[in-house]
Amino acid sequence: MKDNTTFYKGIKKNKIELKDLLQNENLFSSVPKNWHVVVTDVQNSTLAVANGKHNDVNLTATGSIITVLNKLKKIDPEIRIPYFFGGDGATFIVPPSIILEILKVLTDYCIHIKKTLDLDLKVGSLEVEEIYNNDYTLRISKLKVNDFLTTPVILGNGLKFAESKIKQEFEGNNLPIQEQLLIDLKGMECRWDEIYPSANSKKIACLLISATSETKQAEIFNQIINEIDYIFGDLHERNPITIQKLKLKPTLKKIKKEMYTRIGVYKSGYLMNNWLVTFFGQYYFKFFNSGKSYLYKVTQLSDTIMLDGSINTVISGDDRQFAKLKTYLDSLELNGTIIYGLHKTYASILSCYVEDRDRKHIHFVDGTEGGYTAASIEYKTKIKKQYISKF
Repeated sequence: MKDNTTFYKGIKKNKIELKDLLQNENLFSSVPKNWHVVVTDVQNSTLAVANGKHNDVNLTATGSIITVLNKLKKIDPEIRIPYFFGGDGATFIVPPSIILEILKVLTDYCIHIKKTLDLDLKVGSLEVEEIYNNDYTLRISKLKVNDFLTTPVILGNGLKFAESKIKQEFEGNNLPIQEQLLIDLKGMECRWDEIYPSANSKKIACLLISATSETKQAEIFNQIINEIDYIFGDLHERNPITIQKLKLKPTLKKIKKEMYTRIGVYKSGYLMNNWLVTFFGQYYFKFFNSGKSYLYKVTQLSDTIMLDGSINTVISGDDRQFAKLKTYLDSLELNGTIIYGLHKTYASILSCYVEDRDRKHIHFVDGTEGGYTAASIEYKTKIKKQYISKF
């Protein structure tokens, strides 16, 4: 089969509104059948969150993405792959030329996480051809959200099928014992304090929405995005991450957690150096133009909406707006059009991958008190009660 390692890199960036992208399915391409879906997932994440380990779960999911991106830079800096942050795990779509190397580095990362955070992270994969053989679709496009951020957009239930099948095989998949782990989490940071909404009257919500019809997915998602825009305003207006509320949290406890997750051992030099950088960073962001520019880029590079065959979004709004949204979604759910899960909380949290503070940094957004994990509990409970989905 022809080498298609550069398939994703070659997809055009569409600088249009998301709802306009969804109205033009000609802008989507089928993922090559010899590519692979790779999934990482924290086992028993609901219990971990209940035990106060939500930040650990969140950081673990972020770290799996950082692990893969750092490995890609070593394999070939020109390779690009789509990935999706899920709060308690991540999903990647990977070309066959690098699948074995990606699985190896993620297996090492799973062992590392067990040693450092005592969380059971599992990894597995499925070839895209198996998705198509089971009559699911997996089409992808790119959305240029703003001048700094471009995200993958998926249509079809292919990822949901792959994730379900991969997770079924997690049980009994024990990690090998390895003394030498190839861990590279360079760029991992978790130094922001909880980020409160821009007004006291507002709250934060994590929202998961799936359409029950794969063929009508684009149409249904387009309607929902239009309604969210109408109720809350555009992405900028409902963005939970604002410059005014971004504050570093320069505590030794927070830096120590980052240190153990990133390098797995205690190093006083790492601890003190990064604590000092974080402490003085507060003043850098407040008084220097370059610092203020970085804060602006953080708001632009925080991915608050993701389409991976479902709508996953974190939004800021008041009780009146959320009541309107819930009424609208309940009506769609009642007539069997969608299934959704919603978790409302008081603040959002950021975990970060900083390659270069001036040009390249990525920020993963979740909510407090369980975030996406809590929203998925409601979502999965509804599926079990209604018996209308196999996922």
